[in-house]
Amino acid sequence: MSDKMNVESFNLDHTKVKAPYVRLADIKTGRHGDTIHKYDLRICQPNKAHMEMPALHSLEHLMAELSRNHSEQVVDISPMGCQTGFYVAMINHDDYDGVLSLLEGTLKDVLEADEVPACNEMQCGWAASHSLEGAKDLARDLLARRNEWTQIFAEEG
Repeated sequence: MSDKMNVESFNLDHTKVKAPYVRLADIKTGRHGDTIHKYDLRICQPNKAHMEMPALHSLEHLMAELSRNHSEQVVDISPMGCQTGFYVAMINHDDYDGVLSLLEGTLKDVLEADEVPACNEMQCGWAASHSLEGAKDLARDLLARRNEWTQIFAEEG
């Protein structure tokens, strides 16, 4: 890979990272000075594992809804097409530790949820593809490895 690509994650060597982690992936500044910080929340090891779609879909709904109870600065939480993680976009919020706390609190809320928000044909484009228990399993596993979230790259050796 010699030429730098436009998409930041396409320039990341996915063979060198060690999931799970939370990585600042990009910062964009708008015309009026607002900043968007985009974080890479990697749940599964790239090219080794992936989230199953019903669990991923439910985790997306849950995190999108519940994260906003922790911060008004959440712009979006969106799944990666490779099904290994999510992008978390925050506006005017450059506190990495604060993002870690927001994610931890949100995942704890997922464990307490008794339903997937907006899990119906009126509010969701594929309402049949959900798994609350699958989402809880993902959240539980991610929280169990909370101490690893800041180590992005596998140790050389």
